[in-house]
Amino acid sequence: MTRGSVVCFGVHILDVLGRPVTVIPPGQQSVILDEIRATAAGTAAGPSVDLAKLDVDVTNMGAIGDDVLGDLVVTLLEGYGVDASLLTRKIGHRTSATILPIRPNGERPALHAPGASGEFAIHDLGAAHAAALGSARVVHVGGPDALTAFDPVALADFLSAHKGPSTIVTMDVLRNGGTDDLRRLSPILAQVDWFLPNDDQLRTFTGVNDLEEAMAVVREHGVGGVAVTLGERGCLVDDGTTVTAIPAMQVNVVDTTGCGDGFDAGFILGLLAGASPIEAAWIGTVCGGLVATGLGSDAGIRDLEQVRTMVAQFTVPAAQSAARLLDSAQG
Repeated sequence: MTRGSVVCFGVHILDVLGRPVTVIPPGQQSVILDEIRATAAGTAAGPSVDLAKLDVDVTNMGAIGDDVLGDLVVTLLEGYGVDASLLTRKIGHRTSATILPIRPNGERPALHAPGASGEFAIHDLGAAHAAALGSARVVHVGGPDALTAFDPVALADFLSAHKGPSTIVTMDVLRNGGTDDLRRLSPILAQVDWFLPNDDQLRTFTGVNDLEEAMAVVREHGVGGVAVTLGERGCLVDDGTTVTAIPAMQVNVVDTTGCGDGFDAGFILGLLAGASPIEAAWIGTVCGGLVATGLGSDAGIRDLEQVRTMVAQFTVPAAQSAARLLDSAQG
């Protein structure tokens, strides 16, 4: 993959996860867990780590605090080879952080403290950010619904002005928003080639329960296509012409944190490799499944060869074609 292939723009969170948590002990009592980890997470940081593990060069843009948690986010990102030099340190603000007690079945209730991500704004972007967008093959906008200080029109204008003519723009959201959020984000959606929410997010954003109808609603805002993740049921891909169902890879679930980020990374990897949307979705579902096999959003995925091998296990033509593209990408 080429240098500067992807820019991941948006939400950066420090996750602290522990498993397995069956009960919160009363008073000042304690329980012993098998594992506790800290990860660079959020809808920009999470996919960037997975992409870096898949040999993609990634540059991140977003905001963190001027605290030790921000230092840790940078250390974690750079440890995977992500370029964190364009992150904005917000003086006097804490880094967004989440505590995740993971249940034995992989469910993940969240205790979240919003922070610097919500302070990220257009005045934080300069010439270096514009140059990075201009050289990117893919720009992934992660969690613009949580960038509460960022005017969607200003972000849409910045993307339009500075991304390359052939740059692909993907987008995911952080929250289960409402129809007001969909209207607010409409200027950004008009710049997006692929919207990558989960099924709950798509339903709440559109107010439409039927997923195919909900995808059509989003496309009315100018989105090129929609790939919606369905957890253990895989994903649906609407390319504007047809809707295709892709099954999930069967795995032993440890933690569902970051599975959507893994899907985003795999889908983007496929696009970089020249895959069709359906082929890219096969790669995405495999990456999302792999993330579920470990603790945290950076778990499960080891490298490009592992993902290629997993995709190649499926005998359907689109998966086989995706595996061949990944084999070529390795070379």
